[in-house]
Amino acid sequence: MTKGVVVASIDIAIPCYGHGNYLRDCVMSATAEDVGPLRILIIDNASPDDSLEKARQLAASDSRIALSAHAHNLGPHASFNEGVAWAEADYFMILCADDLLTPGSLRALAGTLDADPNASFAYGTDVHWIEGQATPQMATQENARFIRVSGTRFIEERCRNPEHYIAAGMVLVRTAAQKRAGLYRDVLPHTDDFEMLLRLAMLGDVRRTDSPLGIKRMHGANRTLTFTQDPARDLKEREAALASFFANEGAALANASRLRRIGRRSIAQRAYWCGLKSLAHGRAGAWSHLALAFQLAPRMALLPPLGYLKRMERPIGTALKRPPNPA
Repeated sequence: MTKGVVVASIDIAIPCYGHGNYLRDCVMSATAEDVGPLRILIIDNASPDDSLEKARQLAASDSRIALSAHAHNLGPHASFNEGVAWAEADYFMILCADDLLTPGSLRALAGTLDADPNASFAYGTDVHWIEGQATPQMATQENARFIRVSGTRFIEERCRNPEHYIAAGMVLVRTAAQKRAGLYRDVLPHTDDFEMLLRLAMLGDVRRTDSPLGIKRMHGANRTLTFTQDPARDLKEREAALASFFANEGAALANASRLRRIGRRSIAQRAYWCGLKSLAHGRAGAWSHLALAFQLAPRMALLPPLGYLKRMERPIGTALKRPPNPA
């Protein structure tokens, strides 16, 4: 069934640093949507390329687009939080300048939030567009099917599977909930969005879909690439996000201590088997993963977390099997 007219207002903040080559496509993917009142704020963080000039051209071409130009690079969190402070529409999104929305995604997200006033945010999946490959051809996602998950269930799911990928750049937030949740924390350079979702889940239900609502460009200047030099760093940063959440807003949960233990154990289990797999394959990073596992759960040095095997996508024998040598 085709969704009705979306009359809710939407604000989209687009932080940009050195992504001038991608900026126009990103902005056009939002302005092409048939939605209610829409505002876009491009926040240029003193980009070293031509991002600022391209942002000025976009702002001059469409009255819905505004520009905030930083004289100096203030770091990404300054841009995120500037967007949060600027937002005043019904719904709010932070969209990275090198990503795109799929056709109909804003209508789908706004429509599901319209239908569920108790939901604080809605999100979907994304597809990865690897640099050099053909542009993904996406059908409209206007009729994406969402399910409702309680905020407490969402938090517990994230504690049990903290490594599970969420397309955090494809999230539409009820602005009132975002204002209550507050600003992004710069002590979390990699998992600030993960921690923010946990805070937002404290404030209401969550709407989610398996439909691809965005396209994530994969290129040599992705922000996340700086966090892959240490193979265990992604898990370390997720542990930091959980620690931050439960030391602050999450402490008010009735079962906070239990969920915190679940989160630590889940990350330790993941680190253990990642380390073992790397060790079996002779890859770098094995001991970094194992050290993290033993730090979070010292008992794992004696008792392997066999229960985690049920969550693995492949049997342990296949996962640990050394790949064949190239001919």
